[in-house]
Amino acid sequence: MGDLDLAIRGRTYREPEGPHSMVVRGRDLDAGLQHIAAREDCRSVAVVGLPEQVPDLSQLTGRRLLLVDGDSGRLRNFAETAIRAGIEVEWIRSARPPFERLAAALLPVGGIVLAAGKSSRMPGSQKLLLDIDGVPMVRHVFEAASEGGCHQTVVVYAEDDVKRAINGRAELVYNAKAASGMASSLQAGLKAMRPEIQAAVILLGDQPLVGSRTVATLLRAWRREGSRPAVAVSHGEDGWAPPVVLAREMWHELFALKGDAGARQVLHGRPELLDIIPAPGGPDDIDTPDDYAKIVRLFPRKRPRQRA
Repeated sequence: MGDLDLAIRGRTYREPEGPHSMVVRGRDLDAGLQHIAAREDCRSVAVVGLPEQVPDLSQLTGRRLLLVDGDSGRLRNFAETAIRAGIEVEWIRSARPPFERLAAALLPVGGIVLAAGKSSRMPGSQKLLLDIDGVPMVRHVFEAASEGGCHQTVVVYAEDDVKRAINGRAELVYNAKAASGMASSLQAGLKAMRPEIQAAVILLGDQPLVGSRTVATLLRAWRREGSRPAVAVSHGEDGWAPPVVLAREMWHELFALKGDAGARQVLHGRPELLDIIPAPGGPDDIDTPDDYAKIVRLFPRKRPRQRA
């Protein structure tokens, strides 16, 4: 099982500790099935290069299975057998193991957009509804999450105006305790994550310059073997800013937060938990009218065409 050079976080080593995924060559599938029988915490399996004969896959029931092979017939036979056994299965027709798709399938990440704030420093209407290039600000953020590769995207809100702006484009989570601070919104979003989600990328609803490339860069960095439990965007000389990816193993600490605390309080002074990486896009948030004016200048209005 160990000769596949795929630097995917949490893949199977010979005896991994704790919940993990397994990447195995087809010729070693029997050994892989023995590992699965002994380890209930092996949550998903990728088989690269399928054997000619389909073995008994019943031990994979309740787990996720990813098949990679260049032969359409073998893929179809394996997939049909897995489906009949009630296994959640995905397949990729490829002669070579595609790292990005393997990593994404084995380690799905959810996006949580925090959009329940009161906009206390922005006079007038809810700032998350301000127009950025013809679209409400908050929509830029959740579209960045979904288009950047998040398997599930939720928007935590407190006001109906924000709900209407989303208009069914994302999963909505209402936070009745939003006035108590950011911690309650963060926890509401984490509770909404599906069981298979292995990490959550936390985005602020007032960061319209964070794009899908920013999110995709973070997810790639987090999924690499050897990366730390959290990965954030570098900002300034020594600091970091959201978005930040937080592995499920850290969530219990987030559920202990109160008031206006967030991921920064959990990560502060603990460099062993955090990788800081450069990423495209701007992590600056919009708090004041001056902030908004600076952002708007980056999106020049399109001139209407003149008819001949």
